[in-house]
Amino acid sequence: MTVLDTAQEQAKKLGPGALIMVVGPSGAGKDTLIYGYKELCEGDENIMFVRRLITRPADAGSEPHEAVCHKQMSELIDQGRVALSWPAHGLTYALPECIDHHIANGGIAVANGSRKALAEAVGKYEKLLVVHITAPIHVLAQRLSMRGRETAEDIEQRLRRADLSLPQLPHLVEIQNTNDPQVGIKQLEQAITTFMR
Repeated sequence: MTVLDTAQEQAKKLGPGALIMVVGPSGAGKDTLIYGYKELCEGDENIMFVRRLITRPADAGSEPHEAVCHKQMSELIDQGRVALSWPAHGLTYALPECIDHHIANGGIAVANGSRKALAEAVGKYEKLLVVHITAPIHVLAQRLSMRGRETAEDIEQRLRRADLSLPQLPHLVEIQNTNDPQVGIKQLEQAITTFMR
């Protein structure tokens, strides 16, 4: 691909705003860092914190989300009325199409995403920062066991089998979330500030 081809390909992507996609394994603390950063940005209308669509009941005891049934989600995806979507753990997740309008108007959208949606995101957005939140496997297992769904040993075995690596990406920052959450929140803030300069 020539430099001209690359420039033309880039020009077709959605911008001039940016998508900040926060990814990482369950138990890494993605929501903790995102919500902490959201508090720092209170009142900044240029930054949108994305409420995901999930085929899970609204009262399922997880993150605040927009609950949709499988049929409705399929229709939204088929009609191109979501920004990105991906399957995980028997559910379907999606980012609402309103983020595309926000990014097209120069805004920044911060979303809890997935490695499964990275290829699509790279192809779609002009400015994409992927922030990989992670922690050692034993820490992830301990945090997940506190949710009370599986034993720490079962979780640790599942995590060891999982592929927690990421593909090569143009803009990737990794945060080891093992300290006080405030440390991770400041690292997330710094990563986004540096990327948007």
